[in-house]
Amino acid sequence: MEPRNARNKITTLRSFSWLNIGTILFIGISIYIVISVFAYLTARHVTSYEVTAGSISGNYRYTALALKNETVFSSGSSGYVTYYARNGARASAGTVVCTVDKTPGSTSASAVSAELTDEDYKELRQSMSSFTLNFTPGTFQNVYSFKADLEGYLLQAGQKEGEFTGNSMNTSVIPSSGFVCYTVDNMESLTEADLSEELFNEKDYSPVNLRLTQNVKTGDRLYKLISGEDWTLYFPISSDLATELHDRTSIRFRFLKDDTTFTAAFSILRSDDDYYGKITLYNSLVRYVADRYLDIELLLDRRSGLKIPSSAIGEKRFYKIPGEYVMVNNDNTNEIMILRESFGSDGSSNVKNITATVYAKQGDDYLVDISLFEPGDYVRMTNTTKKRQIKESDIVQIQGVYNINKGYAIFRQVTVIDQNEEFCIVEPNSAYGLAAHDYIALDASSIGDDDII
Repeated sequence: MEPRNARNKITTLRSFSWLNIGTILFIGISIYIVISVFAYLTARHVTSYEVTAGSISGNYRYTALALKNETVFSSGSSGYVTYYARNGARASAGTVVCTVDKTPGSTSASAVSAELTDEDYKELRQSMSSFTLNFTPGTFQNVYSFKADLEGYLLQAGQKEGEFTGNSMNTSVIPSSGFVCYTVDNMESLTEADLSEELFNEKDYSPVNLRLTQNVKTGDRLYKLISGEDWTLYFPISSDLATELHDRTSIRFRFLKDDTTFTAAFSILRSDDDYYGKITLYNSLVRYVADRYLDIELLLDRRSGLKIPSSAIGEKRFYKIPGEYVMVNNDNTNEIMILRESFGSDGSSNVKNITATVYAKQGDDYLVDISLFEPGDYVRMTNTTKKRQIKESDIVQIQGVYNINKGYAIFRQVTVIDQNEEFCIVEPNSAYGLAAHDYIALDASSIGDDDII
């Protein structure tokens, strides 16, 4: 039997209640998080941009079409072709470019006994080193051209005395000095008069490497000879750039292929409504002898200032108030006082002194927010009875950006002094404009006056 005192010591526990201070805090925090996430997802997001000082020099990049003095030579017989001259190499008149033989393999690199000199080995090592340094996986097709260059070099070394013999062999000799090229594209006879928009579409460009062909028929193309050092680059430009550059007779530019800079003769051509830049060169063809299209960058002397994206610039309308009708706040030149007279529906006059933010000045006139006035309002001159009615003709539209330094959008006037497709250079040190390191809205169309950021 259990002692009586033991039964009296049993404590009864209360059942657990879910409604307590911890539960209430958890629910409150959860509701706050849900509301914050919803507000963030539904809010209009504004991307900011920090204004920096700079210029837009060298931002005009184009793909230029290169035209040269080119002549394509064809085979006079059918047979197996063997090339000796290297692609892009300068050759003198009388140099053997290739042979066409009815017997296969008689003039292949493996069939020629070449005794290479120290100078030959040195040149081969330089060629291999240059190819290795410039090789990328995207240009793997150049391996075949390089292989053919080496074979041609060995063949030349084995035929130093010019012993191209055999009744079945047809030898192709260069009639005049020039650069030997094995890439043809049916554009060799193009002239300036043939320029059109379609010529600058590289997607349709299909060059043919003749050196990959092992046998030819009579009349087939064998090689191309580029004579002289004169060559020309053509590239399409906008009408605005054509107007800007119309007085130039020379231009500084850079080849993006090898980062080489040149200064050359320049002119502008017009064909119907299209404009083309023309750069004439008289040297350095050896660097680009096999290129039909070359990416270039015009290095124009541009003005410096505050650099901002073109997308940040918008337009806004303002009322233009003559300076004689305003009172300037000496403590804050960005604010003025205006006596505004408005009329009620019963014709009663109401004169009120209002404070207006100055967005810009045009001469002696101040530009203020258009929302400060209603049609039919007047501005009055202080201490006189002279007044002036606000009219539609007083509305002006200016360019500007939205400054968001203070967490809300404020329109600021900018004066563009230079621009290209992506960026603008605006005038620095403007009383009502921007300063370096200001933050502005990247897209002016995504924001409005006084929007909270």
